Amino acid sequence: MTRSVPDDRLQGADVDQGTRRQPESGGKQRMDHESQAMQERERQASFLPQRLRQLIRDLIGDKRVFQVSWGKAMMWIFLVSDAFVFGSFLVGYLAARMSTVVEWPDTSEVFALSVFGADLPLILIAIMTFVLISSSGTMAIAVNYAYKGDRVKTALFVTLTALIGGTFVLMQAFEWTALILDKGVVPWHTPMGADQFGASFFMLTGFHGLHVTVGVIYLSIIAAQAGRGVYDRTGNYERVEIAGLYWHFVDLVWVFIFNFFYLW
Repeated sequence: MTRSVPDDRLQGADVDQGTRRQPESGGKQRMDHESQAMQERERQASFLPQRLRQLIRDLIGDKRVFQVSWGKAMMWIFLVSDAFVFGSFLVGYLAARMSTVVEWPDTSEVFALSVFGADLPLILIAIMTFVLISSSGTMAIAVNYAYKGDRVKTALFVTLTALIGGTFVLMQAFEWTALILDKGVVPWHTPMGADQFGASFFMLTGFHGLHVTVGVIYLSIIAAQAGRGVYDRTGNYERVEIAGLYWHFVDLVWVFIFNFFYLW
């Protein structure tokens, strides 16, 4: 015999099936809505050049832009912004030097170093410059070995670069000590001429020395990671190249300071 199913149970089953179908239809509607919204955005941006549209899509999608990693791109952005800071300091120094009515001290006399009874002008500054520029060479060698995946030589030359940078910092500390204790130059007073000399000197060399000190610590960390084989395990030595960008920038800034402050 065939048993009849009450109408209320049939209605309940229909309701359950309708309830189960609602999420499916709702999800499809959301997908259609998102697709329509995407098409609308593309239509609104259709007047933009193709490469610009691709750039916007890469940025929104957290993709690499111009085939450059985010780490390297962020370092370049930092260096450009830091270049503006150093540029502002140099412009401020030039403005102070050209506007002062008091005689500007002769740097060849101020920074002369007595060697065997003879005063050698700027000899310490010349040695400091040679030391720092040499560190750019060792850093370039380190990056070259990093490209080749040579863990030992990469760590060796990054460590050598950090040691050379530390030598520069020690020489600058000696320069500051001699200038303050022997010649009485402080940021707010210069006995042999315009007071702006001391302020400009400590501002420029102090800010640059801070960058070199940070760079020495940075390179020491990179050397330790390379020596432990961190980059071998990941198969990516890009951090060495990024550190090299920072170090070359620090060296380049010193060239401007050397020419505009010490030689002029």
